[in-house]
Amino acid sequence: MSASASVIRVGTRGSALALAQTKAVAAKIAAASGSEVEIVTITTHGDTSTDSLASLGGTGVFASALREALLADECDLIVHSLKDLPTAPHPGLRIGAVPKRADARDALCARDGLTLATLPAGARVGTGSPRRVAQLRAARPDLEVVDIRGNVDTRLGRVADGDLDAVILAAAGLGRLGRLDAVTDLLDINDWPTAPGQGALAVEVREGRLERHLEAGLRSVEHVTTRASVDAERLVLAGLEAGCSAPIAASAIVDSDMLFLTATVYSPEGSAKITSSHAATPDSHAAAHLAESATDVAGRVVAELLGNGAAELAPLQGTKGT
Repeated sequence: MSASASVIRVGTRGSALALAQTKAVAAKIAAASGSEVEIVTITTHGDTSTDSLASLGGTGVFASALREALLADECDLIVHSLKDLPTAPHPGLRIGAVPKRADARDALCARDGLTLATLPAGARVGTGSPRRVAQLRAARPDLEVVDIRGNVDTRLGRVADGDLDAVILAAAGLGRLGRLDAVTDLLDINDWPTAPGQGALAVEVREGRLERHLEAGLRSVEHVTTRASVDAERLVLAGLEAGCSAPIAASAIVDSDMLFLTATVYSPEGSAKITSSHAATPDSHAAAHLAESATDVAGRVVAELLGNGAAELAPLQGTKGT
């Protein structure tokens, strides 16, 4: 069954976070399109495996089952956390909309209200992100970093149970779940930059002409400056041929008619890093002009990072599209 004027089928992972963010997007699409929405829950290998994300093959492990369902016409669109979406285009699919970004920062959730600065030496901090591992080891080499998997409640539960002293999670996800009460330290993005696309969502659809009500729904959630910002960040990943095992941060914003992009490549152990920052001036905030600026600024950042030795610092080459 394809989309009708009465029902739009929205595919999503079944985690509490995925459902929360998908339902928020679906509600806006329903209001704009005049259609009802049906949430189609899809289980991915990344949801059922307890292995580390890097060993599973990267962020694409969450996207592949959703994409297969979309191509099989089991749903009409799918909603991803953008940082989970591979940078390589998927045949037959396109990103139809990027909603307005939420808070892109990382958040420390620690016992007893502790902050990153006040955690005692030897404290056990959980994360499954190579970027966060490198940043933790650079900022606090006296901490014990513990590799973890699991949903937000599982991770927070390990702090509540005393197994860990703290975990680092995305502030956007905590906000969407109503769990910002668990945050003891919001990490400043200038000192602690985050993953490309963090805090943003992507609505993916099949290529080709969409029915009018679907197009109207996508237009209602598209946010052009968020799209340009995350495109610039993801173009850094693509240009560096970097996958989930590479500790890379990127942050872009559109401000005062300029697109600013900063990206950092860390050594895995956090002992060294290379940073590049550039800006571009779009002719306007039209989508095409912003896209051109995103491509331009990302190209300059990638060239500078590689020219300064990023490929030798971190595991970059050969991981594109993972």
